[in-house]
Amino acid sequence: MSHRVGQSATVQFGVVQSAEQVTVGSKAAQGALLGGTIGVLAGRSAGGAIAGAAVGGTAAAVAEGDRTATQYTVRMLDGSSTRIVSDQHQIKVNDCVAIERIGSSANIRRETAQYCDPASTEAVAQVSDAAQAEAMQCETAKRDLAAAEKQQSLDLAIRKVELLCDG
Repeated sequence: MSHRVGQSATVQFGVVQSAEQVTVGSKAAQGALLGGTIGVLAGRSAGGAIAGAAVGGTAAAVAEGDRTATQYTVRMLDGSSTRIVSDQHQIKVNDCVAIERIGSSANIRRETAQYCDPASTEAVAQVSDAAQAEAMQCETAKRDLAAAEKQQSLDLAIRKVELLCDG
């Protein structure tokens, strides 16, 4: 893994309360976590293979300047609420999700409803190391995507992000 020394992942589970389309950088999105590839690619110049590649999803859109995303409001199991803006559009209201945070990066991933079932609290706590490891793998895949300079490495990085980050 190529994460920074001393970085650790925190993973919390919750249920999506609302989902709305927003423009990244708009007042509606301010104060929210930036997740998915938006968090890695936003603010970076479109260079290398990303600029010329006909890639699917938000990687190309962000690189080309389109900042449309979905803002999810999630009621966490501890009773708090979190807002996260992500390029993932397949998550729906009432889905159980994991919110993964590593440094200033975040990700939202759909999970089975069992993770959000209060009866599973002890079991979820016992598998937290596995959830943190998955979050770190996702973060590494997003960094590989941001660093891709050739079409082949870009294609591989996109597939890794889809496998490791989208749930």
